[in-house]
Amino acid sequence: MTVPTGRTSTGLERDQLTRAGYLVLANCGWYLYCFGALLPQLGRDQGISRTVTGLHSVMMAVGTLLAGVFAVALVRAFRRRGVLQLGGGLLITGCLLLAAGGAWTPVTLVAALIAGAGGSLLVNTVNPMLSDHHGERGASALAEGNAVSAASGLVAPLLVGAGVAAGLSWRPAVLLTVPLLLAMLVLVRRSPRPAPALDDQLPPRQGRSASLPPAFWPAAAMLVVCIGVEFCLANWAAELLREQVGFSAGAAAAGVSAVVAGMTLGRLATGRAALRHSPRRLLLLALLVSLIGWAGFWLATSGWVALLGLFVTGLGVGAHYPLGATIVFAAVPGQQDQAAGLLSIGVGVAAGGGPFALGALADAFSTHLAFLVVPVLLLLAVGLLGQSARMNRSRRTSIPV
Repeated sequence: MTVPTGRTSTGLERDQLTRAGYLVLANCGWYLYCFGALLPQLGRDQGISRTVTGLHSVMMAVGTLLAGVFAVALVRAFRRRGVLQLGGGLLITGCLLLAAGGAWTPVTLVAALIAGAGGSLLVNTVNPMLSDHHGERGASALAEGNAVSAASGLVAPLLVGAGVAAGLSWRPAVLLTVPLLLAMLVLVRRSPRPAPALDDQLPPRQGRSASLPPAFWPAAAMLVVCIGVEFCLANWAAELLREQVGFSAGAAAAGVSAVVAGMTLGRLATGRAALRHSPRRLLLLALLVSLIGWAGFWLATSGWVALLGLFVTGLGVGAHYPLGATIVFAAVPGQQDQAAGLLSIGVGVAAGGGPFALGALADAFSTHLAFLVVPVLLLLAVGLLGQSARMNRSRRTSIPV
């Protein structure tokens, strides 16, 4: 994927470090949506239930949890530059193992764990890096970088669907991740030294005084819930397209690109809007758009209506992470890496728990009824966003005694 260079019309400088960050996110987007699109087909290939298939999401989440536990210690030891290289190496290993062991469930479960750890290290290192590097324009950089991620993810389900339809399976799409990751590792390694956002040491530990402020928690919970929505869509939208509107396995896998297309456009629009409007107001609007899109998708009886609903859902979902991360990082000045490490633990729970619960409900009832999990999560996110706003106002207006 070509990342444009130079200064944008919004004044955001896309220097070499920024381009390296965007390529990291492009790789993560490719793998995430490739994995989500291939998961139902993987389950059918292995002859396992949707609940057991959902265990792959759980194992990826376990990898995310482990990465979150050790994230800050790794950044302290190796700086962000070293952690990006470690995360890239783990994700390459996971992809190779997934492709090699596609017929054996234990092997693919281990592959999902390793890839989850690598992807988590990449995402939770590069987002604080971009935020630090661009300062007050960090929200715009995060939105634009995650738009690049979504654009990369847009192509992945199409390639998975094309491979399945052509009888080549989903493996070529997974294996294409490897050269993309190697290119990313080269670009990170060649980024100028020293780059403060990439090579600076974290502040020393300060015991209890270094604990995160109370305003962090509702904002973080809101972001975790939003991520749960994204993973539910990534992992199970193809199955609902197949069951509800009669898509073939290949067409359903490719159909996930509709939500990713919406996410790409949503993130591009967010990058500009975030320079002029409050992230909280934009996020509330994005949550409402996601809810409307979900309703259209869930009620659809024809393929084009379902795809349109997915696209509208993606418009909202695309704004969730960059705006939510901006709100979280604003609540913890100087502690972004600590916040990102804790967030990755929550992300692991959401990324594994949401799709696993949806898969289990689909086995017990139907995929259609199981997708009611999505609006419940969206409404919960609205409530947490309101709580975060109230705590933020209280912090601003409090008068020290």
